[in-house]
Amino acid sequence: MIDATGNPQTVLLLGGTSEIGLAIVAEYLSKLPLRVVLGVQPGDERTGATVADLTAKGATAVDVLDFDATAFDTHPGVIDAAWQLADVDVAIVAFGLLGDAEQLWQDQAAAVQIAQVNYTGAVSVGVLLGQKMKAQGYGQIIAMSTVAGELVRRTNFVYGSTKAGLDGFYRLLGEALAPFGPKVLVVRPGQVRTRMSAHVKEAPLTVDPDQLATQVVDAARNGEKLIWVPAPFRFVMIVLKHIPGPIFRLLPL
Repeated sequence: MIDATGNPQTVLLLGGTSEIGLAIVAEYLSKLPLRVVLGVQPGDERTGATVADLTAKGATAVDVLDFDATAFDTHPGVIDAAWQLADVDVAIVAFGLLGDAEQLWQDQAAAVQIAQVNYTGAVSVGVLLGQKMKAQGYGQIIAMSTVAGELVRRTNFVYGSTKAGLDGFYRLLGEALAPFGPKVLVVRPGQVRTRMSAHVKEAPLTVDPDQLATQVVDAARNGEKLIWVPAPFRFVMIVLKHIPGPIFRLLPL
């Protein structure tokens, strides 16, 4: 159960070695010991170090489940296995691919792969998480979107389109689940300093994973449905969305 101050007893992280997802788990652990269930890509070499790190940070148990975002027929079994360990209070959907922006729109196989991971895989687990949390009458889903999905740009439109789909699905999943108790928080970060973005030129308002995690956990505790990280990005996006198309296309975004 989630206590009166918003602290969970069990957290499920799908994308179990995601730096952003792990930062959110660590933020929860900084408040109270809890059980962590990691859904990890089979063969991920970072798994052992991740388990050791979470244990050192105070996790009461760290369970590892094989999770392949594109093996859709295995997803029901993964989610069932997580709930067999314990009722899941918080589920974090933090897996995804960035890819090479110029390759993606010219390489059918690469485009299909990123669409399956970022969108289809996220929808697959989202439906299953929603079913479980609806049945138990409570729970918190945290879905990692991006500002690139709020306003899809030419510079990374394949990736952005996959995140736009994820963003819309989870926002409306939250509305569908609201009468039954569970909550959904959609997180729209700008650039975050992680392995995934290491090759990308750093943009204004770039944040570290721990900065993002603090804002995410606070927002979940406050029952928020949608946040931008850092918070000023909300106003940046309002301005960008009102720039006329011909001018917007000239911007170095």
